[in-house]
Amino acid sequence: MASIADQTGRAWADVNLRALVANARTVAARSGARLLPMVKANGYGVGAVACARALEAVDPWGFGVGTVEEGAELRAAGVTRPILVFTPLAPVHVARHLTYDLRPVIADADALAAWLAAGSHPFHIELDTGMARSGFRRLDSSVRELLRGAPGWEGAFTHFHSPNSDPAATARQWEALHAQLDLMAARPPLIHAANSAVALGRPQYAGTLVRPGIFLYGGDAGGYSPEPVVRLSARVVALRDIEAGETVSYGATWTAAGTTRVATIAIGYADGIHRSLSNQGIVELGGRIVPLIGRVTMDFVMAAVDPSCALGDVAVLFGGLVSLDEQARRAGTISYELLTAMGPRVVRRYS
Repeated sequence: MASIADQTGRAWADVNLRALVANARTVAARSGARLLPMVKANGYGVGAVACARALEAVDPWGFGVGTVEEGAELRAAGVTRPILVFTPLAPVHVARHLTYDLRPVIADADALAAWLAAGSHPFHIELDTGMARSGFRRLDSSVRELLRGAPGWEGAFTHFHSPNSDPAATARQWEALHAQLDLMAARPPLIHAANSAVALGRPQYAGTLVRPGIFLYGGDAGGYSPEPVVRLSARVVALRDIEAGETVSYGATWTAAGTTRVATIAIGYADGIHRSLSNQGIVELGGRIVPLIGRVTMDFVMAAVDPSCALGDVAVLFGGLVSLDEQARRAGTISYELLTAMGPRVVRRYS
């Protein structure tokens, strides 16, 4: 068994950066647009700095983050391309954006006025075409006046709410975006709306930039399957044989029907393994897929395994015979959530 000091002594994620770049190239080729890769939420849990550095190979326009702090981390790591912060700008945060040379997303008139008062720095405006989350509902005359001739107005965008399930709604949102921009005497040079699924399957909505996210990191998008990027693994740290009628884990929610070898695997909900995988999840162990049994606990999960299973064997939670999306379906969630849930105790190893 690996020593505790070893990176693979407990739980770890192997990240294939070559696959990440290959997935980015696929998006670029299918969309025909330049990339604005989303590296928010620590690169979807994978590691924002490592991913941004790898994605330099595809010559992206820049990178998308969720917070000023995420942008500052990239700047500290030497990333020099444009960084767009997708949390709408609050006037009190203008100086923080300028400190780190970050582009803000502007979603209301007060924020727009505050940004323009600080100079001619670049910015993007968000238009709400149906998501009802943030953004201008319409560009009224006062907003149009502020935008008219604004030298920093670099981009405009919207978010599609149902690109996988409602093509008609996606078309209406695209039309609504352009209807608002048609009110302006001049448009900004950058228009973007497409996420991974739209960029891959509907290039007519690609605009100037596309914003790939989950597909880059190995999650299915719009029926398109990427190269796997993350392989999440953990060690078997305990074994026991139980008899018919004996139970496993908290609440005794699983009962053995016969003699069963139970492997305890050193990963749990503190590491991002959803509790909803209790009695539902599967793992790869010894080249076979075996079931998780009993409730997921903070530090461990248990599996019913082959008698040949030994201490120190490696269980793969996803990224091998069990795909990221298959495990997400079993957890009743989406691939994004499994990736971003990976906790700090899970060592990331890059290759």
